[in-house]
Amino acid sequence: MNRRRRQRLVRGTLYGLFILAVVSALVLADWPAIARAFANPELAREMFPDVITVAARNTILYTALSFAFGLVGGLVLALMKISPIRPYRWMAVAYIELFRGLPALVTIMAVGFVVPIAFDITVPGGVLGKGSVALGIVAAAYMAETIRAGIEAVPKGQMEAARSLGMSYSQAMASIVLPQAFRIVVPPLTNEFVLLLKDTSLLFVLGTTPLTKELFKFGRDAMSQNFNGTPLTVIALVYLAITLPLTQLVARMERRTAHAR
Repeated sequence: MNRRRRQRLVRGTLYGLFILAVVSALVLADWPAIARAFANPELAREMFPDVITVAARNTILYTALSFAFGLVGGLVLALMKISPIRPYRWMAVAYIELFRGLPALVTIMAVGFVVPIAFDITVPGGVLGKGSVALGIVAAAYMAETIRAGIEAVPKGQMEAARSLGMSYSQAMASIVLPQAFRIVVPPLTNEFVLLLKDTSLLFVLGTTPLTKELFKFGRDAMSQNFNGTPLTVIALVYLAITLPLTQLVARMERRTAHAR
């Protein structure tokens, strides 16, 4: 038996095992019990419309605010990291390594409880403000590296040409380099938005009111009240309804960028 025929035999065997496993699962699974535990239509109906008008809305709001905070902070950190002034570079590197190395939950707890107690301050906006700032601090560290990579991907000749036309460094960076850099980093920044949206599930540790619950907290409370997994299924579907179009958008932008090169 030659090599090609062996590969076909192995591939066919793997396909057969996969089909056998799927068929066995479909035949042996207790579908009525699964439906009662994870797809109870009455419990699902009770979650609407609040799962959309409150939970999903709050999740998107937390994500948008933290993304805006992180984008501004990430841009500043990226410019600091490529700055010729060493102390700026050191501060940027320290911030980026610190908040990329810490779990996001630690930062959320610090912003929500430790810092306000230690310095006797109040973060404006309540849970919305605390959650958005905490996630924004983490997002800034990741976005800084993404934006820095985008800036460095712009050919150096662009900056040199702008300076030769009499532009200052700041003018050339703002009007020539950054617009090109952001076109490059739009796909990974969109991916960061998706990651932030999922990280909002950590904000339950801050404590919430009925009007400030995000999707995970909303589903967790409903699941605890009914001792049933249906709320988890519902919020999973809502998460997917939000994230899948965004991930498809990222894939489309990446393909377009690859074709443009």
